[in-house]
Amino acid sequence: MALGLTLGLVACSGESGPPVLTWYINPDDGGQEEIAARCTEEAGGDYQIQTSLLPRDASSQREQLARRLAASDTSIDIMSLDPPFIPEMAAAGFLAPVPDDLQDTDDVVQGAVDSATWDDELVTVPFWANTQLLWYRESVAEEAGLDMDQPVTWEQIMDAAAETDTLLGVQGAKAESLTVWINALIASAGGEIITNPEAPADEVQLGLDSDAGREAAQIMSRIGQEGLAGPGFPTADENASMNLFAGDNGSFMVNWPFVYPAISDSDPDLIDDIGWTIYPQVEEGTEAATPVGGINLGVSEFSEHVDLAYQAVECIVQPENQSEYFVTNGNPPSSISAYDDEEVAEEFPMAETIRDSLDQGVPRPQTPYYNEVSIGLQETWHPPAAIDPDTTPASSAEFITAVLRDERLL
Repeated sequence: MALGLTLGLVACSGESGPPVLTWYINPDDGGQEEIAARCTEEAGGDYQIQTSLLPRDASSQREQLARRLAASDTSIDIMSLDPPFIPEMAAAGFLAPVPDDLQDTDDVVQGAVDSATWDDELVTVPFWANTQLLWYRESVAEEAGLDMDQPVTWEQIMDAAAETDTLLGVQGAKAESLTVWINALIASAGGEIITNPEAPADEVQLGLDSDAGREAAQIMSRIGQEGLAGPGFPTADENASMNLFAGDNGSFMVNWPFVYPAISDSDPDLIDDIGWTIYPQVEEGTEAATPVGGINLGVSEFSEHVDLAYQAVECIVQPENQSEYFVTNGNPPSSISAYDDEEVAEEFPMAETIRDSLDQGVPRPQTPYYNEVSIGLQETWHPPAAIDPDTTPASSAEFITAVLRDERLL
């Protein structure tokens, strides 16, 4: 009996401490766990943050969170969310409203604001943002006669690769990276994959069968049919593109900023020949719609500590935390002022270009049916060499529309 009473007292004393907030994080190099520890210390006993690791790929993260939220799981407090899946979470009522004191986005790059918004409301809080730059070998650009201080077009870099007998680093694999590319091309040409993203599934209208869709298809098909990205193009992801770019025949590459430290570590002699600039334009003189990625923070509607969770979020997204996260984990801030940090400029000399790119970024389609749309694009725009600018955009639109209306299966 004495032992039972002792155990009971221990259990009760454990429950009397500060509330424990569980933050579901995507895999990184330990940066989110460090921020959680720092914010726990700064909370002064008001709360503790513990982290729980989500699967590595975004679709599995979505599946795990959506299933648990659909069951009103109260053990989820804060979530690191991939932007394309935020509309689905918001439309389902899984996200607690963002409080007024976190609605101020004056210090946030526009691409991150757009990716955190659904139905004209900020439904998550921007944390870190990501974008693709155009990376180039300075020696190849010089040989091709391109002035990289000025915006360049896809046609120019395709012509340059052909003239110099070098290869382009682009992502042609049947994966999310293909959707990122398609969206960036169509948006850069002034179009939209979905023209009414807030519509119910059976009313969604697609903008693929358009001049913008055909221009995007023309660029992708030319690269595939002329072999401008090499024989591995149909299976090339971001890492494969980086390795191609760093090889003897590399020339230009569209990719995320992780490539800079990766190449610096593997081939430091090559860094002196690498430059960077804003994503290529589809139409000369028309600003490119750069890809946007990253992570936004959502608070579960079913959390037992919504107010405390948002206090923790406010701490997590402080500019100083974002700049340190960039330096230590390579994930760019969504905060504009975080780019003023001296360590950021030292570690990432292209930080200003990243910030500018994020300000002109365009998120992937903001729709609760993103999963169906993305997979539908991958099914119909792959392999790139088989794309027909005259027929692929239209047939892709027909297929995805039928899927959304439950007339076809993915």
